[in-house]
Amino acid sequence: MPHTSSHYAAEGPRVAVRRFRREDGDEFVRRVRESKDLHAPWLAMPDSEAAYAEYADRLIDNPARAGFLVCEKDSGDIAGFININNIVRGGFQCGALGYGAFAHAAGRGLMREALEAVIGYAFGPLGLHRLEINVQPGNTASIALARGAGFRLEGFSPKMIQVGGEWRDHERWALTTEMRAGG
Repeated sequence: MPHTSSHYAAEGPRVAVRRFRREDGDEFVRRVRESKDLHAPWLAMPDSEAAYAEYADRLIDNPARAGFLVCEKDSGDIAGFININNIVRGGFQCGALGYGAFAHAAGRGLMREALEAVIGYAFGPLGLHRLEINVQPGNTASIALARGAGFRLEGFSPKMIQVGGEWRDHERWALTTEMRAGG
């Protein structure tokens, strides 16, 4: 069942993004399980209702995080997620993006559209100045998404983030409001 537009933080032609809700657990967990092969080894996602509840609570109740579900506008189905983590205010005004498509939606351009919507929301209503994406070097789909949205490669950090119990190398990508505006 499609959701009404009043629930959306931002929209594109085919997708809309809205905040995580506790009641999304059943569909989210089902999509995670269906997408296990797509996400391995890049992401470790909550694959039980209890794990989802803990994950969603961290996004819902923490002002340093903004979690968004990517929904297909025609069906309301959850196609993926984009989270802004580690939001720092003051002179920094920055957040770190994490994202993933679900298998049924992968390769259809929905995440590119959703990322554009979230970037607009982050630089608009959220008032951020800079967004960062940390990507494992072999994750070509995620790198292509970052590059396609205008992020620039800023560096490489060995053993930066723990994923699936292992410390993994990451490339650091960034976008600022000035880059987005072309100046």
